[in-house]
Amino acid sequence: MKEKVVLAYSGGLDTSIIIPWLKETYDDIEVIAVCGNVGQEDKMEEVYNKALKSGASKAYVDDICEEFVTETIFRAIKAEAKYEGKYLLGTSLARPIIAKRLVEVAHKEGAKYICHGCTGKGNDQVRFEATIAALDPSIKVIAPWRMWDIKSREDAIDYANKHNIEVTATKEKIYSVDANLWHVSTEGGDIEDLRNEHNPDLVYKECVSPEDACDTAEYVEIYFDKGTPKKINGEEFAPVELIKKVNELGKKHGIGVIDILENRLVGMKSRGIYETPGGTILYEAHNVLESATLDKDTLHYKQIVSYKYGELVYDGLWYSKLREAIDEFMESTQDNVTGTVKLKLYKGNIKTAGIFSDNSLYDQGISSFGDSELYDHKDAEGFINLFTLPLKIKAMKGSK
Repeated sequence: MKEKVVLAYSGGLDTSIIIPWLKETYDDIEVIAVCGNVGQEDKMEEVYNKALKSGASKAYVDDICEEFVTETIFRAIKAEAKYEGKYLLGTSLARPIIAKRLVEVAHKEGAKYICHGCTGKGNDQVRFEATIAALDPSIKVIAPWRMWDIKSREDAIDYANKHNIEVTATKEKIYSVDANLWHVSTEGGDIEDLRNEHNPDLVYKECVSPEDACDTAEYVEIYFDKGTPKKINGEEFAPVELIKKVNELGKKHGIGVIDILENRLVGMKSRGIYETPGGTILYEAHNVLESATLDKDTLHYKQIVSYKYGELVYDGLWYSKLREAIDEFMESTQDNVTGTVKLKLYKGNIKTAGIFSDNSLYDQGISSFGDSELYDHKDAEGFINLFTLPLKIKAMKGSK
């Protein structure tokens, strides 16, 4: 009886060549390709057929967009999770959902092995394997990039050509691209040289550059119910459709592109161009709503915890107890984060144009310069005397 291997399959360069490599390397092996559709907009029928044509005995192409949005994206919005304060975790949020599906198929097919096409220099190898370990530590992992003689994407292209496997990557356009409903990331090629400015015409897959964006500003109203986005301009959308709708708004206004040098989990720095048009709008709207509905101490502490949450997601620890515990905290902070935020979108910029919430802690009567029953200007003097007392004592004692 042949041993079964479940392969995380995308139809791209790396996973396309893995199928023949597995069959050449291992005797009596059956490769089952699994493509988790998280909104990458590939033609899934072509992906399915390509997997079988490349030598897979069976292929799964499963739409897991709904789970991707509700289980990871919406949680990330509530937490306003970013890695190193910038990256909206597009690839990182998708990996635990895809890896979970791999484990499910392995159980269904009776497979003892899961194979992935992540390179030995990347973060994704950790994300996949951490999820597999958390869900079923008995499953063994095959990671070809840590085993074979192929050393570069150029070598991989040569291997594909030798085995008559059709791939879209070329040696002239060698970018590594990961796309899903939430974002598109582009790495490799000429952008590996930090002296090079990235070329929007070559790199951008979703957004237009701010220079080429719509010349007319556009207003959008986003409604949140306890931190979860529900409506755009008063119209309620299902989770996946909401992300698609706000993506379209961001794309045409050149919003959500960042060019960053990040610290990978595996110890090196890497440069990536990330397009997250809808996500950038939703994060901004949520942030603005929280500024009105959360008290100072909760908001400030949440910002501290949010940084750690972003690290956990980036590092592949989605199924860790700490991430689950932080999520419980984040959820508790969202009880009053309900209302509508109006934003103005124009050439890569987002400006707040209105906050509408019954839960707002802002009181114009108290915050204005006029008189208020709850606040007397004279009270500030005593407060300042007590607040500055440690500074006065330090000065009096001549302490450095």
